[in-house]
Amino acid sequence: MYNNEQLPHAWDELIDKLTYMPAIVKTIEKIYDVNWSMTVNRHDHFEMVYIKKGNAIFQIEGIDVNMPPHSIIIIKPGRAHKFIVKSDVCELIVLSFTFKSQKNDAENHVSLTDFVEYIEDDATGDYLFLSLSKKNDIIHVMNRILRERIKTQVWGDFLSCLLVIELFVLLSRTLKQEWEQSAKNRNLKLHELLNIAKEYIDNNYDKDLTLTQVAKYIYLSDSYFAHSFKDKFGISPKSYILKVRIEAAKEYLKNTDTKVAEVAKIVGFSSQQRFNDIFKKHENITPLNFRQMCKLERMNYNEYPQTVSTEG
Repeated sequence: MYNNEQLPHAWDELIDKLTYMPAIVKTIEKIYDVNWSMTVNRHDHFEMVYIKKGNAIFQIEGIDVNMPPHSIIIIKPGRAHKFIVKSDVCELIVLSFTFKSQKNDAENHVSLTDFVEYIEDDATGDYLFLSLSKKNDIIHVMNRILRERIKTQVWGDFLSCLLVIELFVLLSRTLKQEWEQSAKNRNLKLHELLNIAKEYIDNNYDKDLTLTQVAKYIYLSDSYFAHSFKDKFGISPKSYILKVRIEAAKEYLKNTDTKVAEVAKIVGFSSQQRFNDIFKKHENITPLNFRQMCKLERMNYNEYPQTVSTEG
């Protein structure tokens, strides 16, 4: 037998290795029938629910989440939620937990830290959902935690803590795999959307086109669209719109006698002055001087045309 006085030293060694320490608030194993009902709840902790048998629906902030057998949902703190049984019986395990922040140690557990930062990020929504196989290690560890917490044995709390850490490491790995696959799918779709946006600009540059209009066209937020567009094409959407307009203006100035003010209007500029300023910034020459330069080049070409050499 180990003396209980040894436990604090073991805890200190473990805690020093972690940036975040997961702590179970409570564990519950329940069986409900279809007649059971609950009122809307909010908690100041995370709540992880595993459906062992049966089917249920979680209503989280007004959104229905279907929960088949061997699925897990993690509800974030402060979110209104309600559990509805959809089969004759529903067997589930509930783990309520929090994270205690530890000192920032160079040897912290990276995967667990990543999990905590991800799960606490508002951008990930009100909950996380996982669909698992019956033999998944996560389910095995959850059952072990449940059994260990109803025992009163020496080192029981310490073993429970190790199991909790193992659980969240396994969760972090599973989520990482899903993130990577989701990122691949998003990138494929995003690649197509950005090409559509670029084509949309090419075809509509002469209109009163804004970043918001283009982003809305492909159903992306302004900031995400702007960042993604620049990553893909090496130029911001606003700069690309101006570039396309300037290139179109150069063709008009070079090949037609349309007045500069009219050219500015045709290619989408709100005023001749703005057109002049943007054109000069891009080409280091005014639109009028550019037209004169093009005429001079044509005159020189007509006077001294290039000849093709016939020498071998």
